[in-house]
Amino acid sequence: MNLARLRGPGVFAAVAVAALVVAPLLLEPFRLGLLAKYLCFAIVALGIGLAWGQGGMLVLGQGVFFGLGGYAMGMHLKLVDARGDLPDFMVWSGVEQLPALWKPFANPVFALVMVVLGPMLIATALGLLVFRQRVRGAYFAILTQALAAAFVILLIGQQGLTGGTNGLTNFYDLFGQDLAADSTQRGLYVVVAVVTGLLYLGARHLVNSRFGRLLVAIRDGEDRVRFLGYDPALVKTVVFALSAGMAGLAGALFVPVVGIISPALLGVVPSLELVVAVAVGGRYALAGAVLGAVVMGYAKTTFSEQFADGWLYLQGALFILVMTLAPRGIWGLASSARDALARRSKRPPAPAAPPADVPGGRIMEEVR
Repeated sequence: MNLARLRGPGVFAAVAVAALVVAPLLLEPFRLGLLAKYLCFAIVALGIGLAWGQGGMLVLGQGVFFGLGGYAMGMHLKLVDARGDLPDFMVWSGVEQLPALWKPFANPVFALVMVVLGPMLIATALGLLVFRQRVRGAYFAILTQALAAAFVILLIGQQGLTGGTNGLTNFYDLFGQDLAADSTQRGLYVVVAVVTGLLYLGARHLVNSRFGRLLVAIRDGEDRVRFLGYDPALVKTVVFALSAGMAGLAGALFVPVVGIISPALLGVVPSLELVVAVAVGGRYALAGAVLGAVVMGYAKTTFSEQFADGWLYLQGALFILVMTLAPRGIWGLASSARDALARRSKRPPAPAAPPADVPGGRIMEEVR
C-alpha cells in the first residue's frame, strides 16, 4: 500500500473531524463565530488560489464579488425582517416605495441563485472582454483593483438603495430561525465548514484534471499554449468566473455569520488583505490558500485584542517574516521540511505534488 497516496486524504479527514466535531465542542459561541468568519474568507482565498496560484491571474478586486453575494443575501434578509414594509434604513433615508431592484430578492430561491450567478456573470463578461485583448499581469491586477474602488464608491453613493456607508445590518431571521440564538450560529458554522470542505475538494479535483494542467500551462507559458491550438482566454475566463462565484457564496455566508455587509468590507484594502493571506499560506497549493486565510484572520483578531495600538504593525511583520523565511508560504515551508526529514532518515522523499499545485514541471508535455 502506498502511504504517500493516503497522506492527503488522511490530513483532510483529520482537519474535517477537528472542524466539525472538536471545534463546536471546545469553542464558545463567540469564538466559533470567529472561526466561521475565517472560513468565509478562506472560501474567497480558495478562489484566489485557483485564479492566481494555478492560473497566474493576480486578482485584487475579489471584494466586488464578495460584496455582490453579501448584498444579495442581505437584501433578502432585510425584506424578510421588514415583513411587507420598507427596510428600516430606507425609511430613515426617506424612500417611500420599495425599489424595483429589491423586489425579486424577497424570493429566497432567487436570492440564493443570484448569490453565485450574479458574480459569475459579471466576471464572465469582464473576463471575455479583458482576456480576449490579452490583458494580463500587472495591468489585469490594476483593473480588478480599480473595479473594487469603483464598486465601493457606487455603494456609498446610493444611500437609499444600499444603506450607504453603513451598509446592511440588523438581521434577525434566517429562513425561520432566530439569528441571535446560539443553536442557529452553531448550525451556520457547520454549514460554512462543510461548504468550505466541499469547495476545496471540487477545486482540488479541477486542478488535478486535464483542465487544471492546461491552466497551469497557461500560467507558465500562455503564448506556447496558444500556439498549441488552445484558447487561453476561454480557460482563464472560466476560472475567473469560478473564483468570483466562490467569493459571492462566501459573502452570502458571511452576512448571517457576522450580521453586517458594508462597503468597508469590500474595497481595495480588504481585497489586498485576502491576497496577502493567500501569499502567506502558499499560493501554489489550494490548502495553503485556505490555511493562510485562517492564520491571518486569527492573527488579526489576536493582535487587535492584545495590542490595540499596534496590531497592524504586527500583522505586517508577520507577513514580512513569512515571505522572508518562506517565499512559497507556510505550506511550501512545511513541504520542504517534510522532504528534508525524509532525506535525513534515508528514505526517498514523498512524490512531488501534482503539476497543478507547483510552478514549472513537465506541463507542456502533459497538455500536448
